[in-house]
Amino acid sequence: MTTIGIAVMAALSGLGGAIFVAGLLGRQVLPSGAGSSIRRVADGAGIGRLAVAAGVALGVLAVTGWFAGAVLAVLATLFGPRLLGGKADRQAVVERTEAIASWTEMIRDSIAAASGLEEAIVATGPVAPRAIEPEVRQLVIRLRHAPLADSLARFGDEVAHPSADLVVAALTIAARMEASDLSGLLSRLAESIRGESRMRIRVEVGRTQVRTATKIIVGVVGAAVLMFTVLSPQYLAAYDSPGGQFVLIVVGGVFALGGWLLIRMAELDLPDRFTARRTTEVRR
Repeated sequence: MTTIGIAVMAALSGLGGAIFVAGLLGRQVLPSGAGSSIRRVADGAGIGRLAVAAGVALGVLAVTGWFAGAVLAVLATLFGPRLLGGKADRQAVVERTEAIASWTEMIRDSIAAASGLEEAIVATGPVAPRAIEPEVRQLVIRLRHAPLADSLARFGDEVAHPSADLVVAALTIAARMEASDLSGLLSRLAESIRGESRMRIRVEVGRTQVRTATKIIVGVVGAAVLMFTVLSPQYLAAYDSPGGQFVLIVVGGVFALGGWLLIRMAELDLPDRFTARRTTEVRR
């Protein structure tokens, strides 16, 4: 293999490692603005992540000559960040839920001082919680030229959260039927949404020990493989044979299965959005 080829593979491996570490730390890899559309395509189709995985696989294949190692490197690059990281995404879900509860309370408190529900919603625009601030500002702008019910429906689609659907449904019913105890209803909704947020926090605390143990195991295994590859390659020479490659695939498959089970266990699915289901039925 030429020097240029080795350099290209090393560069791709370094890029894949950097993105892998960024995923573990919850850091943004691509800048916002001009690169947002590229990021959306990469997240939607997985093209960017697959390219990085391919680069890492080529690097591992060039260094070790193991086809099984290249396959395992692809799996680690694709699913490793979800297994060892994802803290920023989980925190964002909790913050978004808390923001919906806070915004609900803002509307409740503004109803008494405003002349109507629409004016109360507009009053929350400048002080909306950060997690849903763009959606609330768009709602306020939309209210200038669209009916309240339609604007709330668009707001629920943009937030795309079941708790927001409950608030949107309550406000829509109040706008159409003049609910007599809207403040009490909003208070109960905010309390229920905050209960959901507290439940998520308790679940995350309970799973911290499992995630910490997983990171330690993966780190020790990865460090040991790297150390043997650099300092004592003859120790791993047994994996050069077809039988050794098969054993490596089996061992890697066991790790992959365990990682997949941990990812499934860590997922906390949101309930179905009944407004989204209703929209789909109407379109059909």
